[in-house]
Amino acid sequence: MPIENVILTTDNCRYCLMCRHVASVEHVIHREALSPHGIALVIASVQRGLLQWNADTVGVIYSAADNGNSRAHCVFDQPLPEAIAAVRAEIVAQKLAPAVVYDLDARFKEWGNPFKQQKPQPVAGRGEVALFVGDEAQYLWPATVTAALALLKAVGISPVLVGMGRSNGYLASSLGLPETARRLAQATLADLETSGVRRMLVLSPGDFFTFNQLYDERLGIDWPASVQLSELTTFLADCLEGGEIKFKKTTQRAPYAYIDPSHAVRLPARHAGPRRLLARVLPGPARELFWRCERAHPVGSTALQFTQPDIAEKLTLARLEDARQSGAQMLISDDPGTLKCLGDKASQFGLRVQGLYELLAEQLD
Repeated sequence: MPIENVILTTDNCRYCLMCRHVASVEHVIHREALSPHGIALVIASVQRGLLQWNADTVGVIYSAADNGNSRAHCVFDQPLPEAIAAVRAEIVAQKLAPAVVYDLDARFKEWGNPFKQQKPQPVAGRGEVALFVGDEAQYLWPATVTAALALLKAVGISPVLVGMGRSNGYLASSLGLPETARRLAQATLADLETSGVRRMLVLSPGDFFTFNQLYDERLGIDWPASVQLSELTTFLADCLEGGEIKFKKTTQRAPYAYIDPSHAVRLPARHAGPRRLLARVLPGPARELFWRCERAHPVGSTALQFTQPDIAEKLTLARLEDARQSGAQMLISDDPGTLKCLGDKASQFGLRVQGLYELLAEQLD
């Protein structure tokens, strides 16, 4: 986004409270400067020469979660998350970003991911359908991939695996590293061209948002018109409704809750799909969190896990507390990053975490 558009966006947001009620970071930190309008006000003040970039003001900019709540609750569709990412890019270019951002940039360039010093696996073979694996599924919750392949096999699909161990580009973009994000994006597009696929399935709403919207809005990259993009959860819900896949009920009767993963607010049409799938396999009572669906808060799986780990942890703990108060005993989600964050802390709340795809694969009929 051009810097002049960033100024216009933050000017519009700096005194607006339209999205404040869903401001996840302000909700757990209780600091007005970290609400969407507070962050916009800091940016606008720097642009006017009223503030300057220093450790405090840069810290404010790198405290935004970038999970889409502000834009999802803006009746004018102000692209504040995109503006913040562009401002971060300006801060990076001025060598004023937190040191961890430059370290992460080096990791993305060397390894294609921030989690493990291992290069992405090349595409093997060609086919009609691809499954984007990414880095979170590969390194944080690998059971997701095994289960997804079993579910796709049940509907007669043997996908080509692409992006195995490579970030989709969202984290780099969110950190203010657009050129690095573009390189990651181009590598994924090269995988698609090599594999010859006509449809790509993704494992999470974060992947779908990145390919379907972020590439265009933040990186100026067009998704290939010849490749249909689908989220696996939505695809499976459609298969269930069409009778192409069947599941048997479990004997588990503990109360459960579906945790809308980070970035779910960016895909409002997908909220019902995972709940329909769970209702088919779980006889136990379903509970709903307060922060769910269109107002779902993220866990700490965004860039905050690197730039503001204390805030990231508080976001995860807040989701778990919300789940405990709902009366749930088992938490289910379909995003590897969300599952990893919840799984690391769930025992503190007496809760159990289960991957949606693993649960569905176990109950294939």
